[in-house]
Amino acid sequence: MENIMENITSKTSTMTNFRWKIAFLIFLISFVAYMDRVNLSVATPVIMQEFGFTKIDMGFIQTCFFAGYALMQVPGGMLAEKLGFRRTGALAILWWSVFTVLTALSKGKFSFAVIRFMFGIGEGPVFPSLGSATFKWFNSKEKGSASSSILLGTFFGPVVGPAVTVALMAAFGWHIVFVLFGLVGALLAWVWFHFAKDTPSDSPYVNNEEAIHINDGRLSDTDNKKTMAPWGKFLRSSQFWAVGLQFCVIDYIMYVFLAWLPLYLTETQGFSLTKMGIWASFPWIALMAVVFLAGYISDKFAKSANSNRQYTMRTITAIIGVVICSFGLYIASHTANPIMNIIWMSVSLGSLGLTFSAGWSTVISLGGKYTGSVSGWMNFWGNIGGVLAPIVTAFLVTNYGWNQAFTATSLFGIIAIVAWIFVKPGNPLVSEDVTE
Repeated sequence: MENIMENITSKTSTMTNFRWKIAFLIFLISFVAYMDRVNLSVATPVIMQEFGFTKIDMGFIQTCFFAGYALMQVPGGMLAEKLGFRRTGALAILWWSVFTVLTALSKGKFSFAVIRFMFGIGEGPVFPSLGSATFKWFNSKEKGSASSSILLGTFFGPVVGPAVTVALMAAFGWHIVFVLFGLVGALLAWVWFHFAKDTPSDSPYVNNEEAIHINDGRLSDTDNKKTMAPWGKFLRSSQFWAVGLQFCVIDYIMYVFLAWLPLYLTETQGFSLTKMGIWASFPWIALMAVVFLAGYISDKFAKSANSNRQYTMRTITAIIGVVICSFGLYIASHTANPIMNIIWMSVSLGSLGLTFSAGWSTVISLGGKYTGSVSGWMNFWGNIGGVLAPIVTAFLVTNYGWNQAFTATSLFGIIAIVAWIFVKPGNPLVSEDVTE
C-alpha cells in the first residue's frame, strides 16, 4: 500500500509539458496560414495564363490580401487581449479558411482581389493571438523557443508549399489546392478553441507544477486580467515606432521572396514548374534552420548567469541578419548561374531568420501582458511592407527588370539597421507589467 501511495505521489508531482503541445499547435497554425499564402504565388503562372493577368494584375491581387491583413493587425491584437486569444484565434482561423476555399471560385481580377482582401481581414488577428498565447503559456526563459514555433511554421509553409501545390495542381488543377487547405484550416480552428485555454491553469491538461513553472518570475494568472493596452504611452515611445519600422522592411524583403520567387525562377532562371517547386523551397529551408538556431541560442542566454545579455545579442544578431540578407540578395541579383543564384538567395533569406527571431522575442519583452497589441502593431507595419512588396516589385520588374528590382530591395535593409538601434529590447514599454 505504501509503495502504491508513493507511486501516485510521484506521478502527480511530475510536471506536465502540455505547453509544448500548444507550441506545436502554434507551429501548425502558422504553417497552414503561410501555405495558404504561398499557394497563390506558386499558382501564379497558371492563373496568369488562364485569366490573361499581367504581373501588375497579380501584384495588385497579392497586395489586396496584405491590405486587409495589415488593417486587422492592431484591432486583432486588441481583440486578443479583450476577448482572449482562444476565441479570437479560432474565429480568425475559421474566417480565413472560408475565404481560402472561396479563392477557388474566383472568376476574374475583381473577384480575386475582393476574396483575397477578405482573406487578409480574417487572417489579421491570428498572429497577435498566437503572440498573446506565447506570452501566457511560456516561462520567461522559454520565450525564444516558443517564439520560434510561430516563425518555424510561417517558414515551413513556403518550404513544402511549392512542391505540394505543384503536385496537387498537376493532378487536380489549381482550384483543389485552395479547397483542401481551407478545410484543413477549419479543422485547426476547432482544435485551437478546444485546447488553447486563455489561462494555462484552466486547462485540464496542465497540472499545478506546470502552471507554477509557466508563471515563475512574473505576475500570476489571477493578476493578469484582460485589459486594454496603454496606446497613448506606446505611441509616444521611439522603441514602439522603431520595432514597427524594422519589421516593415524585413517583411517587405520576405514578401518579395514569397510573392515573386516562383515566377522569377521560371522566367529568369529557366526552371520548369516541377523543378521550381523543388528549388524554390531552399531559401525557406535556410530561413527555418536559422530561426531554430536563433531561438535555441536566445533561450541559452536567458538561462545564463547574465541573462540581460540576451537583449544586447538580439540587437546585434538582428543587424547582422539584415546586413547579410541585403548583401546576399544583391549578389544573387547579379548571378546568372541558376544553382549559384539559389545558393545566394538562400543565404539572403536564411540570414533574415536572425532578425525575425530577434523581432518576435523582443515583442514579448517589450509588450509583456500587452504582447497582443505590440505584436499586432509590429505585424501591422510588417504588412505595410507586405502591401508594398508585390505591387512595387511588379512595377520595378515590368519597367526595369528582375535584377534591378532585387537590387532595390536589398538597399531597403539600411532602414532596418538604423531602426534596430532604437528598439532596445531590454527596456519594456510598460515596465511594471512585465518582470522578465
